Amino acid sequence: MNTEVGANDRVKLVAVVIGLSAVIGVMLLAFVLPSVNSGAHELKLGISGPAAATTQITSSLEANKPGAFVTEEFADADAVRDAIRHRDVVGGIIVDAAGPHVLIATAGGAPIAQTLTGVAGALSEASGTKVAVEDVVPLTADDPTGAGLTALALPLVFGGMMPAVVLVQLFPRSIGKRVVGAVGVAVVAGFGLAAILQFGTHSLDGNYLLTSLALAMGISAISLPLLGLESLFGIKGFALGALTMMFVANPLSGMATTSAWLPAGWGSFGQLLPPGSAGAAVRSLAFFDGHGAGTSVLVLACWIGVGVALCLVAGMKKAPLPASEPDAALV
Repeated sequence: MNTEVGANDRVKLVAVVIGLSAVIGVMLLAFVLPSVNSGAHELKLGISGPAAATTQITSSLEANKPGAFVTEEFADADAVRDAIRHRDVVGGIIVDAAGPHVLIATAGGAPIAQTLTGVAGALSEASGTKVAVEDVVPLTADDPTGAGLTALALPLVFGGMMPAVVLVQLFPRSIGKRVVGAVGVAVVAGFGLAAILQFGTHSLDGNYLLTSLALAMGISAISLPLLGLESLFGIKGFALGALTMMFVANPLSGMATTSAWLPAGWGSFGQLLPPGSAGAAVRSLAFFDGHGAGTSVLVLACWIGVGVALCLVAGMKKAPLPASEPDAALV
């Protein structure tokens, strides 16, 4: 008997070692693969100037960086600048009497701005004159690398996961109190995170109230669906949602680089998940006067709605109490 028990223990031990090692490997792949496969691919670039010059530049871009850029012609330099500010393009190249110069937006993604700066260097070598680089939408002077935005990803995800964990333990029989608590944490934490990034590290600019609300929506869009999954399916539902947020949504959020820098298709998919849409909304509201934030806010609202709906369904599935008693599952 003892021999059989010992053999079972050894099998369990081997299974745990192999299983957890595989999980750790998958975790690494989840974060590494989007990074190593990221880069410039079909980045929308505004271009303006004489037809002969713009045609030559477009051909040169395609020859040196095949598939990296998709150019769109504009009437003049101001039109290109407006397109950058409205997030219609990620940068631009202008050709005028003084020669070519490059427009970038470091607030729209540091890697993209660096790539376009490299394009300016290549144009300088080809023309024999220095090509100027103009940052149309810069990051803040105190955080020129965007470290604050980069660091926001994990607090945002954990800010959504932890309230779900704590509230389930504190209010095991009250779904309503869990929802109220989750929304309360999201609002307070959203305003707190925005204050730290805008007034503490000076990483963000723009309207503090709107940025705070975007962060609050982002946290709610994570915590409420997790609460709903736990309420309906128990710990298995919560685990599935948490793993998705941590190892799928987080690496594909594009928080540091924007979705345009991620592998084709995956960046767009990441924007349909709460961390990606929250990061895009914060970037747009903090630096681009809200341009481009509408879709992201709509995605967050949909996730919040899904979370609330799951919690309502879970509440209705609870065993009904006598008519004279209030429904404890919903209060």
